[in-house]
Amino acid sequence: MRSQEDSTPGCTTQACGFRDNYAEIEEKNAVVLGVSPDSEQSHQKFRTRYELPFTLLVDPEHELAELYGVWGEKSMYGKKYMGIIRSHFVIDEKGFLLDVQYKVSPKKSVPGVMASL
Repeated sequence: MRSQEDSTPGCTTQACGFRDNYAEIEEKNAVVLGVSPDSEQSHQKFRTRYELPFTLLVDPEHELAELYGVWGEKSMYGKKYMGIIRSHFVIDEKGFLLDVQYKVSPKKSVPGVMASL
């Protein structure tokens, strides 16, 4: 079991929030990238279904997730499992982190990013 899978309610809310603000994000010369262990096929269906204008990266071995500290133990209905901890990162053109949010609410992620741009 993994959380943050394409088309789950939280991921859909967060992704569609970025989609709905994408023009403003682009105006600020920012780039949106989504990352999860889901397959390329799953990402393509998700992008098509919700008309997402940004790139979704495949991280099947969760190497990037581990690097950013977002692969960890989770719990659902009393069962423990490893999965993606919902997060967002705003990185400037020089590679500096401007905003880092772990365990971010899907609804609060986009406003937080927009405030830091």
